[in-house]
Order: sequence, then structure tokens, then C-alpha cells
Amino acid sequence: MPTIELPHATLNYHVAGPADSTAPPVVFIHPILSDGALWAPVADRLAARGIRSYAPDWPLGSHRIPLPDDADQSPRGVARLVLDFLAALDLTDVTLVGNDTGGAICQFLVDPALDADSSRVTRLVLANCDAFDQFPPAPFTVLFPLLRNERRARFLAGQMRIRPLRQSWLGFGLLAKNLPADLTRTWIEPARTNAGVRRDAVRLLKNIRPHELLDVSTRLADVKIPVTVVWGMADRAFRPALGRRLHAAFTDAEFVPVEGARTLLALDAPDELTDAIVAIAQR
Repeated sequence: MPTIELPHATLNYHVAGPADSTAPPVVFIHPILSDGALWAPVADRLAARGIRSYAPDWPLGSHRIPLPDDADQSPRGVARLVLDFLAALDLTDVTLVGNDTGGAICQFLVDPALDADSSRVTRLVLANCDAFDQFPPAPFTVLFPLLRNERRARFLAGQMRIRPLRQSWLGFGLLAKNLPADLTRTWIEPARTNAGVRRDAVRLLKNIRPHELLDVSTRLADVKIPVTVVWGMADRAFRPALGRRLHAAFTDAEFVPVEGARTLLALDAPDELTDAIVAIAQR
């Protein structure tokens, strides 16, 4: 897996698709406590259509390389890190795709008030994600505060070695119908075994503030790029009403409902998510 050194982080990233592709590149942002491997079903489908994509392991709790002590481990700080990644690889005309926490980071990134140049991103796909003051939505409003302490985070990560617990609603079970246990095991291992990664996750959770995302939402109508909101309609956390409200907040947006799918559309509905990405790239 390639590794890239950025000013404030070192990232591993997955890349798929032809190096000589002339199609707009796709960059994925995954949820908290997951990594770039989540996107493999979609990346493979995009590659088959000649589209190159990049899926970094963002520092959201399942990364393997801890951040430096002075890193800005806030959603807005991660958004700036995404822009650093695009600049380092000189990616332009990018389709940015975010899911769950990754969708919130996308909103911080395209916020007209962000003190950084986001012009490399020219279209946005949001899939079942945090929005407005639902950051996170229930029932994760109970879990996130428990993880804002390193000792508790270490204990809970250790408990997630137990497969039935990890695959239940107390773990990842609410997020997808098609949820490979070996994949979720790889997501929990970094926080369980690496104190630096665990520290990064705790710092991020401490910096997740619903009022800040709500503030960003007041400026979404000023976002000038096309947006597609793809929503799994069987989601028990990110409810369909939230997706429709998010869609309505943008000026140039399309809403794509996906029946029977939950949060992690890359696992539950990779064909539908791929089609949505290809469609917006052709606009």
C-alpha cells in the first residue's frame, strides 16, 4: 500500500483504476473507526469503468500511523488534511465522496468559510452522514462520550475483539446488512493495540461538536459545486428524513434513495453508489 508524507500526517492510501485515466479522480473519506478498505467494492467497480480512485486511511481511529502531537485532530483539521493530500498528489477536478463521519468532514471542507482553498474539489457525493446538529445521531450519542477517555476507549476496543459484540448494535451492526466480521476486526485493531492511534481517536471525539456542524449547515446553500446525496433508506441511525433535509440545504443537489440499504453503502449497495459517482462525474 502506498504511503504519503504530508505536512501534518503520514497516510497510507489505497489506489485503484488506471494511472492514465482521463476521468475525474475520486477521493473517498470513510467514517470514524474504519479505513480505506471500506471502499474496495466501489473502487473496483469504478476501476472497471476506467476511473481512478484514492481511499486513504484517514486518522479517524483505524489508521496505523499515529499523528504528531501537534496535529489538529478536529473535523475541520481533518478537512484541511484532505486538501493537503489532494495537493501532494496534484489531484484536480476531484469528485469527493464521504460517508458517515466522512460526510461531515466533506461539509467542513466545502464550507465557504473554511480558511483553505478547496477548488480542487469540483463535485461532492454524500452518503448517509452526519448533518446539522446530528453529529453523531442516536444511538451513537451515548457511545461517543464513553470513548472520550483513553482508558475507557482502550477497554471498549478490547471488548470489540468479541465477534458477536462487534457485529451487534453496540459495535458496527447498525451500519450495514452486509458486514464482514474480518473487516470490522481490522478496523478495531489499531485502536486496541496502538496507544498513539487510540489517543488520536479520543482527541477527534473530543473535538466533535454538533454546534460547529450546525453552523456549517447555514452556509451549504452557498456551495457552488454540484452535490449528490445518496441515502440508504433502511438506515436506523441516519434516518431518511435527515438525508432529505441535507439535500434541501444545497442549491445544486440531487437526492438518490437506495431502498433496503443502511449507512455503509459501499457494503450494502456498491452498484448504486458507483452509479451515483459516475453520474455526477459526467455532469
